[in-house]
Amino acid sequence: MLSNNHNNSPPTPRTRLERLLRERELRRSNRSSLNEEAHSLGEFNSYDLFSFSGDSCGSFNEEDILEGVSVVKDIIDGFQRLEGRTSKQRLLVVANRLPVSAVRKGKETWHLEISVGGLVSALLGLKEFEARWIGWAGVNVPDEVGQRALEKALAEKKCIPVFLDEEIVHQYYNGYCNNILWPLFHYLGLPQEDRLATTRSFQSQFDAYKKANKMFADVVNKHYEEGDVVWCHDYHLMFLPKCLKEHNRKMKVGWFLHTPFPSSEIHRTLPSRSELLRAVLAADLVGFHTYDYARHFVSACTRILGLEGTPEGVEDQGKLTRIAAFPIGIDSDRFIRALKLPQVQEHIKELQERFAGRKVMLGVDRLDMIKGIPQKILAFEKFLEENPKWRDKVVLLQIAVPTRTDVPEYQKLTSQVHEIVGRINGRFGTLTAVPIHHLDRSLDFPALCALYAVTDVALVTSLRDGMNLVSYEFVACQASKKGVLILSEFAGAAQSLGAGAVLVNPWNITEVAASIGYALNMEADERERRHLHNFMHVTTHTSQEWAATFVSELNDTVVEAQIRTRQIPPLLPINEAANSYSRSHNRLVILGFNATLTEAVDALGRRCGQIRDMDLKVHPDVREPLKKLCDDRNTTVVVLSGSDRSVLDENFGQYNMWLAAENGMFLRPTKGEWMTTMPENLHMDWVESVKHVFEYFTERTPRSHFELRETSLVWNYKYADVEFGRLQARDLLQHLWTGPISNASVDVVQGSRSVEVRAVGVTKGSAIDRILGEIVRDKGINKPIDYVLCVGHFLAKDEDVYTFFEPDLPSEVPQTVPNPLPPPKMPNNGAPPKSARLKKQRSLSIIERRANSHGSAVFWRPVVQDRLSLHEGSSVLDLKGDNYFSCAVGRKRSNARYLLVSSNDVVKLVKELSECLESSVS
Repeated sequence: MLSNNHNNSPPTPRTRLERLLRERELRRSNRSSLNEEAHSLGEFNSYDLFSFSGDSCGSFNEEDILEGVSVVKDIIDGFQRLEGRTSKQRLLVVANRLPVSAVRKGKETWHLEISVGGLVSALLGLKEFEARWIGWAGVNVPDEVGQRALEKALAEKKCIPVFLDEEIVHQYYNGYCNNILWPLFHYLGLPQEDRLATTRSFQSQFDAYKKANKMFADVVNKHYEEGDVVWCHDYHLMFLPKCLKEHNRKMKVGWFLHTPFPSSEIHRTLPSRSELLRAVLAADLVGFHTYDYARHFVSACTRILGLEGTPEGVEDQGKLTRIAAFPIGIDSDRFIRALKLPQVQEHIKELQERFAGRKVMLGVDRLDMIKGIPQKILAFEKFLEENPKWRDKVVLLQIAVPTRTDVPEYQKLTSQVHEIVGRINGRFGTLTAVPIHHLDRSLDFPALCALYAVTDVALVTSLRDGMNLVSYEFVACQASKKGVLILSEFAGAAQSLGAGAVLVNPWNITEVAASIGYALNMEADERERRHLHNFMHVTTHTSQEWAATFVSELNDTVVEAQIRTRQIPPLLPINEAANSYSRSHNRLVILGFNATLTEAVDALGRRCGQIRDMDLKVHPDVREPLKKLCDDRNTTVVVLSGSDRSVLDENFGQYNMWLAAENGMFLRPTKGEWMTTMPENLHMDWVESVKHVFEYFTERTPRSHFELRETSLVWNYKYADVEFGRLQARDLLQHLWTGPISNASVDVVQGSRSVEVRAVGVTKGSAIDRILGEIVRDKGINKPIDYVLCVGHFLAKDEDVYTFFEPDLPSEVPQTVPNPLPPPKMPNNGAPPKSARLKKQRSLSIIERRANSHGSAVFWRPVVQDRLSLHEGSSVLDLKGDNYFSCAVGRKRSNARYLLVSSNDVVKLVKELSECLESSVS
């Protein structure tokens, strides 16, 4: 048991949740002390972007992670260092745009201005880390002199530029990002009608997108230092995690999306859907504003890529990418302090005098299609129509910040808004007052804070919005007024502020108009309760807390990933396996079939089609080298598969090898006849009832199918809808256990997309000993097997074939099961070679153990004239540890010693072994 050396120290956190909670408390205590210090020194300048102070979030040294207790100890030590560390962790914030705009004043002179935007607003208050911001400065700088001068100027702001030329910007930013991804993620769909030219040039835009992401990655790699955290932002950089991980697998990479992520049905219309998803999954941690967006992303990975979604994230062959929701916040203290400034107080006084006697409603939006400005104004018009008494008592102030003014769609939107505003003002206005004040410009920070402070009702009617921080800013400035927030349910902020806000569907004009009336007439005590609820959330879920939580989770995710990595088998050293093969004298090569010797799925995950995939064929590139192995007299090749006999006959009948069908229950040399290794008393009376169940669920589940084999039945839903298939599989299992197999001696084996019912004890490992015995008898082997290679894409139930050959496993020799015949005498006068390290004997199968417990001698009996001893097959093994290679194909969670990624790697392995034979002959 690990103990804390400091008697007065709190107990050391041992779980991830405990560690994160402790770090949260540490951050809060550090922030409190920093705030006290800041107040004693005076107000700090918010716009000095990265002049931060404060303790850093904890990080763990990747090289110190060891297995077992040492792993836990390293994590604990790393956390304890967190409490006492004085240096700040470096954070590389990578976004499309830097938080400054650069204007060139001379050949070597640049003027920098602070930019506005949601991400900039959120990170202005970030004080926890030593941050560097990497991004595009928004200008084309073709000459090296200008680039060096800009780099120097930006370095003072702790910013690092990425230089993009005009063509890249046009294709990557204006093209792919703004015309493809942004509309799609906001449910506007892919370009249609007059924008079909964009669709025709899609591939060039996508190529530019990947090229731009690679340019960002090059800058990050140049400035990266070991231990840094790289935080990638938004849809502009979805390819960046993949580029970074390909360069340095140990890099800590997080990716956060500031827009909504659409449902899988929307995302699947994107031609590059799979590439983008896989690129994002290269990150260690993927963050979204809300659980809905995270759920959509996991669903897209499940439905489009066929990966497994878990409560933690998305798993791909043992590699887990954590997916989580991190609602962004603002630097609320900055707004609260600003209200006390004389400049803001003066603005407040002016506004109160200007709108005396009238309720003030406020909208602050970008002039964008998704912000719902026309819907907001039309709802206000309907309210004035239905409530004449309010026409001279309320005013709507709409701040519409222009954006993308050169795009026709935005120009059309601007004209539409102006037309509606003019019509309403002409209809309900007077000589002295108008109901709507519309401004096509942004306001400076003091004026904006003052406007928030005097507002009675804030109106946010986004049609689709990632978060919408305007609602947060309004709440932060309402300590005195305690105004009402009307908030669209399609804004991400509705998930956080929904309890205190009045939620509306912006498409329902009548509902929004009624909500305006409800808000204006709301009693003071209800307004106060609603405001206090939202104010508490805004002041606790700040941008500092958001960033610190994300990086803290990222650090912890990397630690957990390192622990999981220790449990994943290493890649097979093909050269080492080939060298051992060439040095050995009697080799046994056991190969699976499906996903081992068949053709692999292509790099993009595209399937050849259900009909073609169901027709299993040997990989064309493995046929010739496999034949060379089979023709070698010192090599015995066995294809061990769950497929039925006809499939193996069709694919391997021309080879000189052994075929073991239906998990080894049927066996034959390709030059002989089929025999069975099944127990004599194996009951199969359950087959008909299970068959009826499988037929029923096949009819109910489109694109599913089932196979009726001689020893098992398999229902496969690989090609069905993933989620529906899983629901059907669950119902099928419940029906099986409560009906047809409730009292039957069967095993139910669940694959990733299949359910198999087979007789108890039917596994590849339980059959391999008898298979070996028959091979020894048939071939007349006169020397022990000193090399075993076992490769396959086997179900977990069948991975006992890997452990069967492990030389260092203790043998389990039954004491009460009678041996019908003594083991046959080995050649060489019956004496085993002196070099033999171990004579391996396998564990009893389930059937044998059950038979033993009932006092009856039941053995696996091949249909041959003489009965073999129980352990005759294993008695011919003379394996040393370095001469046994078990290898799982495409399964990172495995009992095998090694891993091969796909059947293409199996082809390389078989070719390498065949080349060893050719070199030994020459």
